[in-house]
Amino acid sequence: MSQKVVIIGAVALGPKAACRFKRLEPDSQVIMIDENEIISYGGCGIPYYVSGDISDARELQSTTFHMVRDVDFFRDAKDVQVRTRTRALSIDRMAKKVHVHDLENDEKYYLDYDKLVLSTGSSPRKLPLSGVDLPGVYAISGLEEAIRLKDQISQSGVEKAVVVGAGLIGLEMAEALTDLWGIETSVVEIAPQLLPGFVSPDMARMVANVLEENDISLYTGEQVREIFGGDRVRGVRTDQRDLEADMVVMAAGVVPNSNLARESGLEVSPQGAIVVDKQMRTSDADIFAGGDCVQIENLITGKPGYYPMGSMANRQGRVIGTNLAGGSDEFPGAVGSFVVKLFDHAVSGTGLSIETASRQGSDAFSAFVTQFDKSHFYPEKDLLYLEMVVDRSSGRILGLQGLSTGGDSLKGRIDCVAALLPGKPTTKDLSNLEVSYSPPFGSAMDALNNLGNVAENILQGHNMGIGPGEFDRLWQERGQRDVVFMDCRGEDNAAPLVEKHPEKWKNVQTETLEANVDQVPRAETVVLVCNNGGRSYEAQLKL
Repeated sequence: MSQKVVIIGAVALGPKAACRFKRLEPDSQVIMIDENEIISYGGCGIPYYVSGDISDARELQSTTFHMVRDVDFFRDAKDVQVRTRTRALSIDRMAKKVHVHDLENDEKYYLDYDKLVLSTGSSPRKLPLSGVDLPGVYAISGLEEAIRLKDQISQSGVEKAVVVGAGLIGLEMAEALTDLWGIETSVVEIAPQLLPGFVSPDMARMVANVLEENDISLYTGEQVREIFGGDRVRGVRTDQRDLEADMVVMAAGVVPNSNLARESGLEVSPQGAIVVDKQMRTSDADIFAGGDCVQIENLITGKPGYYPMGSMANRQGRVIGTNLAGGSDEFPGAVGSFVVKLFDHAVSGTGLSIETASRQGSDAFSAFVTQFDKSHFYPEKDLLYLEMVVDRSSGRILGLQGLSTGGDSLKGRIDCVAALLPGKPTTKDLSNLEVSYSPPFGSAMDALNNLGNVAENILQGHNMGIGPGEFDRLWQERGQRDVVFMDCRGEDNAAPLVEKHPEKWKNVQTETLEANVDQVPRAETVVLVCNNGGRSYEAQLKL
C-alpha cells in the first residue's frame, strides 16, 4: 500500500532518505520541505568553496554525473516533490499533520503524512555577545551564507579576519581565508588548546605550529567579550586584547535544531538532541529523525553522543529510507572519526582523545610513534605522527589521532583503527594486525604495528617514554635542576645540538653504547632522544 511521507529538511539526510525510500516504494509519495532556497549540497565542502578550491557553489550541489540537485532534479529524476522557502511550524502527531509556512507567498497550510522524517540539522552556537549581528559577522549556517561571505571578500575586499573557535570548522575557515585570499587571519579559542576534545595538548601544539608557519595568529585560553564596530564590524575584543577585523567568522560549535520535536512532545535529551533508537525512530513510531539533530550511541563508552557530520547523516538517511519502506535496518552508533586538511598537513582521529578518555573515568595513557608512511628506503615518503589512547587496566584501544603531510596515508590508518574500535581491540590486536605491504605504500612493520608494540612495551613496563609536553617542561627547567639530554643518534645528526647546548646536550650513539658507557652523562634525570624513539628505547634497555 502506497504511503505519504513528509520530510522536513533537504540538505543531507532528507534527500538520502527520500531517494532510498522511492527506490523501494516507487508508488509512494514524498514531499520534502526546506526553509532555504538551496538544497541537497555538501556542507562539508563550504570551506573549500570559500577558499576557491571549488570555484562554483553549484558544484557542491552536483551529482557525480554533474547534474545539480535542485527542485527540478528531484521532481524529474527522483519523483520527489520539494518545496523550498517553506518552514515547518508545528507537528500535530494525533492528526498526523505538519503545519507549514510558505515564506515566498506568506501562506500557511497543513501537510498530511503517514510517516514523517525530521532532518532539521543544526545551527551555529550563538554566543551572547554585543555586536554579533553587525554586518561582516558570519556564522556559517549553510551554503547561502557562505556565498554571501565569499561575495564580500571578492567584491569589497577584506584585509583582516578573526575566527572565533578553533574546532574543525574554525580551523578550516582560517585556512580558507589565509591560503587563497591572503587575509591576515587570527583564531581565538577559549580552551587552552586548538581542537579541544579532538586531540591531546601535545598534538594540538603540533597543529598550532603548522598554522603559525602559515601566518595564522593563534590566541588560545582567551574569551571573546564583544564584537565592536559602527556601521559594520571593526574588530573583536577578548579578555586580553583587541583584534582588528573587517570580517568575523563565528565557529563556536553547533547545537541541534530540536525545537520542533520538543514542542510536539517527542523525547529530547538534556543536551538538546532528539532521542532515537537504532532504527532511527523517535519516541513516536511514525516519526524518524537523523543527522545533526539527533543523538546516537558512542560505541566506545556506550553513552549517548552527538556527531554532526555529513557522512553520518547520509548513512543514517539510507537506514531511514529502508525502514520507511517496512525494513528493519539499524544504525548501531559511532566511534567519532574526523579528518581535516590544514595547508599541506592533515589532522585526523577516531575514538577518544586522552583527555576525553580520562574524563570518562578510564585510567588511560597515550603511546606516541613517529614513522615514515612508506618504507624508509623508498624515495618518496612522509612522516606520520600517531598518538594512540589505551586503557591501562585492559589494554583496550580507545582512540587514535595523528598528523602528517601524507594525508591519504594518515587517513587510511585512522580509518583502519576506526573500523576496529567497535570490536574493542587491544594493543595485541594492533601489534599483529595484517595490512597489505609494498614499499611504495608502507613498511614491512607498519606504523600501526609499531604503535601496538610501543603500547605493549609501556604496559609491560619496558618503555618509559615521555611526551612533548613533559620534554618541554624538562627543557625549560634544565637550568634549575640536574637534567641532561642524551642524543642517541649518530654524531653528524647530534653535532648541531651538542654545539649549541654543550652543558646539557650530550651524544652517545646507541649502537656503540656498550663500548662508550663511561661517556653516559651522570645526572638525576637523563632524557634519551632520537628521531622516532626507536634508538632511544634501545639505549634505555641497555642502560
